[in-house]
Amino acid sequence: MPATQLVALLLAFVLAAVAGGVLTAGLVIPAVAGANAAADSTVEVYDELPAELEPSPLSQQSRIYAADGKQLATFYAQNRIVVPLDKVSEPMQNAVIAIEDERFWEHGGIDMRGMSRALANNVAGHATQGASTLTQQYVKNMLIEQALQDDDPFGVIQAKEDSISRKLREAKMAIALEQKMGKEEILQGYLNVAQFGSKSIYGVETAARYYFGKHAADLSVVEAATIAGITKSPSRFDPTVNPQEAKVRRNLVLQNMWKLGHISTEERDEAQALTIKETLNVKPVEIGCHAADGAAFFCDYVIKDIVNNPAFGETRSDRQALLYRGGLEITTTLDPKKQKAAEQSVREAVPAEDSSGLEAAIASVEPGTGKIVAMAQNVPYTPPQGSDDKTTLLNYNADPTHGASKGFQVGSNFKPIVLAEWLREGHTLNETVSAAKVARWPQNFNTPCVGTLGAAEPWAPANSEGVAYSNLSALEATYRSVNTAYAAMGYQLNLCDMRDTAWKMGFRPTNSGVQKKTIYDPKKTDIDIQAPMIVGTQESTPLFMAAMYATLASGGTYCEPVAITKVTGPGGKDYELPGGNCDENALPENVANTVVSAMENVLKIGTASGHGLDGGRPAAGKTGTTQLSWHTWFTGFTKQLSTSVWVGDVEGNIPHMGITVNGQYHEPLYGSDVAAPAWNNYMNAASAGMPMESFGAPDPALVGAAPPPPPPPSTGGDDGGDDGDEGGGNEGGGNEGGGNEGGGNGGDKGKGNGRSDASAAWDAITSGDWGALGGSGDDR
Repeated sequence: MPATQLVALLLAFVLAAVAGGVLTAGLVIPAVAGANAAADSTVEVYDELPAELEPSPLSQQSRIYAADGKQLATFYAQNRIVVPLDKVSEPMQNAVIAIEDERFWEHGGIDMRGMSRALANNVAGHATQGASTLTQQYVKNMLIEQALQDDDPFGVIQAKEDSISRKLREAKMAIALEQKMGKEEILQGYLNVAQFGSKSIYGVETAARYYFGKHAADLSVVEAATIAGITKSPSRFDPTVNPQEAKVRRNLVLQNMWKLGHISTEERDEAQALTIKETLNVKPVEIGCHAADGAAFFCDYVIKDIVNNPAFGETRSDRQALLYRGGLEITTTLDPKKQKAAEQSVREAVPAEDSSGLEAAIASVEPGTGKIVAMAQNVPYTPPQGSDDKTTLLNYNADPTHGASKGFQVGSNFKPIVLAEWLREGHTLNETVSAAKVARWPQNFNTPCVGTLGAAEPWAPANSEGVAYSNLSALEATYRSVNTAYAAMGYQLNLCDMRDTAWKMGFRPTNSGVQKKTIYDPKKTDIDIQAPMIVGTQESTPLFMAAMYATLASGGTYCEPVAITKVTGPGGKDYELPGGNCDENALPENVANTVVSAMENVLKIGTASGHGLDGGRPAAGKTGTTQLSWHTWFTGFTKQLSTSVWVGDVEGNIPHMGITVNGQYHEPLYGSDVAAPAWNNYMNAASAGMPMESFGAPDPALVGAAPPPPPPPSTGGDDGGDDGDEGGGNEGGGNEGGGNEGGGNGGDKGKGNGRSDASAAWDAITSGDWGALGGSGDDR
C-alpha cells in the first residue's frame, strides 16, 4: 500500500475512533480508503481481526521455602513476580509513562497526535518513529505471553511481526481494552508483563529485585528511570550488558520526567550525573534446585512431589507448566538447622572425593507427622554448567519416583520388623531360641499367601566372622544382631503376617529380586516373601527406613514421609497436599514400646555401643551390614526425631571387606564404623535444645521371664585374643575388649560396663552377624 494511503487509512481510523465511537471505527474506514485493491485487502484484514483482548494470568516464578520461611529455590519460564500498582513507587509509574506514552492519561487507547506525527515523519523519510501507546504495548506483550503459554511459536512470530495487520490488531484491541479496563489497571498490567532485561527479567518487581536488590515500591527516581528505559529494547538497554547505552537511555527518561514536571531540575541533574555502575546492586536469581545448595536434593524431592501429583494438574506437562508459570508459593518441612547438621555430618563421615569411592546419605523425619526435616548426601548436586568434581543428580535418600535411586539392601535394619511380628504372634523378648547355624529348606517356612517356596538348596545364614552361639534370648539376639538366632525366630513365624507387619510399619521396597522389577509405586505385595527376607535382603531407601523407624518412636503411628506443608497460587488459591497420611494403629503400642526397649540396648551394650547420645538422651536404633559389606546402615531415633544413615556404593552390591574410609581402615566395613558415628553426630546437633523424652514402658507380658545366665566363656570374647591388643588382659583394655574387667576400658568393638565377673564381661561384648545368601551381616 502506498504510504499516503496508509496515512489516510490510519488517520481515518484515529478520527473515527475519537469522533465516531471507538468500537465502530472500523466501519468508516472503507469509505476513506477508497477503491484501491491494497486498501480493500487491508480493510478486510482489519474486519477479520478480533476486537477484544482477554488478558490471561501472567506467567510467574514459583518459589520454594523452608519451614522457617527461608527461600530455597526459584522456578520460572519467565522470571516474573506480579504485584499490584500500589506496590510500585510513584517515580517508577511516572518514568514509564514519561518515556513510553506521555499522553497515557488522556487518550482512549491510541494516540492521534503521536500517530500522525510518526506517520508524517516516516513518510518524509526521516528516522523511523513508533506511535504505539502504552495500552497498545500492553496488548502486544499479552499476545506474546498468551502464545508462549499456549506453546504457539507462530503466535509469537505473529505478535512481533512488523506488519500492517499487526498494527491494526493492536490498535483495535487497545481501543476495546480501554472500554473494559481503567487506566490504573492497564498501567499495572503493562508494568507486570513487560520485559526489563536480556536475562529473562519480566515485570517491574523482578527488575527491581534483580538490578537493585529492592522491591518495586522502593525504587528511587534514578532507579526507576534506568528500568523504564530498558523496555524499548531489553537486550540493547540492559544496564548489565550495555551500561553506556543504558545510561543514554536513562538520561532521556529523566529528561522527559523533568519536562512533564515529575522531577526538579536539581533531581534531574544529580541523577544524570551518576554512572550506571554507581546505582546497580545486582542480585541474580538462579533457577532450579542447585540454588538451594546443600538442600538441593530435598528441593528436587519437592519438585517431583509436585510434578507427580494429579492435584497439581491432569498431566505431567500441565504440572510442570504450573510449577514454572503458575506463581506457586511452596512451603516445605525442611528445618534449616537440622539440614545444616545433616550436611556436615554426612560429608565429614565420607567426603565426596574420598579415596574409598563410597557414597553416603542421611534422612531425618519427625515421628507422628512424617515431616522430612533433613535430607543430605555426601556427593553434591550437579550444577547446570557441570563440574570437574564428583557430583550427581541421583538422590540416594529417595525412591525411584522421587530420585531415580533403586534403593539398597537394608540388612539388619529389617530385624525390628521381625521382632515386632515375633511379639505379635505371642512370643517374648526373653524367650530363648537356638542360635546355632542351621540349614533350612525355604519350602518349610510358613508362607500361606504365596504357597510353598521353591529352592534348589537350603538357606543357612551365618554370623559375622563365623561367630557361633548356642541358645540366645530374642532380646540378646537383637542387640547382638545375631543372624542365626533371627533365622530360628523367623522359622517359627508366618512370613505373610510378617509382610503385613512390615507394610503397616512403613517398610517400602524399591526393588524386587523375586519379581525382577524396580518398584515405582510400592504396594504390600511388592514385599518379597522368601526366607532371607528375615535378615533384610530387599532394597529400600534411607527416607523410607527413617519413616518406618519413626513408627516405633511414636508408639505405633506410621506416617508417610511428607515434604510440603502448604502450596498457594496467585489470589491465595490453596492446593491439595501430597503425602502426610498417618495410621495411628500401624503397630500396637505395647508391641512398639517393647521393640524399642530391646533396641535401646543396641546403643548401650550392643552392636552400636559407644554411640549413645549426649547427656544420656533416650535413644534406640539398629545397625545394618549386608553380605560382604555391600551396604552399611544405622537407623535410630528419639521420641522427636527418626534418622537413617546409609553408607555404600550406588553402583550396586560391591564388597567392602577391607577399605579405608576418611583415613580409617576397616576390615570389614560395619554399620557401626561410619554410619553409626555419622548418625550420632547429626542427632546430637539436631536434638540440642529439645527436651529429653523417655519412650513408653515395655509390656511386661511381652518381655517375659528372664532366662538363666549363660556359663562364662573361657576367653576374652568373640573377638578376644591372647594379649592386651586383642582383649583378655587384666583390664580388658585391648582394641577388641573383653578380659577380667569386662572391657571397661576397651576399644571400638567391645566396651563393657566394668563389672568384675567374666560372665558380665561376656554379656557386655558386642558381637555380630552375617547373612549367607544375600543376607545382612550386622556386627558392629
